[in-house]
Amino acid sequence: MTITKGSVVLFDYTLTDDEKEIIDSSKDGGPLAYLQGEGQIVRGLEKAMEGKKAGDSFKISVTPDEGYGMIDPEKIAVVDADQIEGGDELEEGMQLEASHDEGEQIVVVSKIEGKKVTLDGNHPLAGLNLHFDITIREVREATAEEIEHGHVHGPGGHHH
Repeated sequence: MTITKGSVVLFDYTLTDDEKEIIDSSKDGGPLAYLQGEGQIVRGLEKAMEGKKAGDSFKISVTPDEGYGMIDPEKIAVVDADQIEGGDELEEGMQLEASHDEGEQIVVVSKIEGKKVTLDGNHPLAGLNLHFDITIREVREATAEEIEHGHVHGPGGHHH
């Protein structure tokens, strides 16, 4: 069976950056499961998966416009540490939950200079070229329930 919209796909991957540093891998956690055509993986990788089948291995590089987007300066803010709960215990790299007009968002403390804290709401992989090494383990038709719920159930997927 080839991968088409509505297919459940289980795949192994290693993700590296331009310097060939490993960003993420399924090596220790087992294959990743997703529902093709639902935007559950980055657009460039999902497009490359279309038409492939179990047993296929390939490498693909995904640019930011097909990955996590470019860095948006509007998602970066510099605030006083005393405006943040626990501001005296902040460390660079910490993730915080921030509230704004559109709801809740995870931000990263990207820099601390004295009492000034830089918060970044961009995805951590925004602006990066993503290099994937993929092996497709399984392809099957999604069940009616998986399509209705918009995600994979069972091993590698969601458990209700």
